[in-house]
Amino acid sequence: MTKSDSPAITVVGVHEAKTNLSRLLRMVESGAEVEIRRGGSPIARLLPIDDAPPKRQLGIDKGKIWISDDFDEPMTEIEQAIASNDLFPA
Repeated sequence: MTKSDSPAITVVGVHEAKTNLSRLLRMVESGAEVEIRRGGSPIARLLPIDDAPPKRQLGIDKGKIWISDDFDEPMTEIEQAIASNDLFPA
């Protein structure tokens, strides 16, 4: 196991990662990052997960969006175009 240029990243090979997965996961739980390499090339990184997603704030678009009073009325022009095949000719 080696430390990379970044102080919080530990670099391990695939074999060491398989052998010591539990220990590596404990390190990640404490805030460290672990980079797994195969033949010297990085292939994966274990990172801690942020505990809480950001809370949703209700009403942030209040007053910005409006719906027309007749939004659910039939659209006669479109219905006529479909019925007459003007919109989708065969």
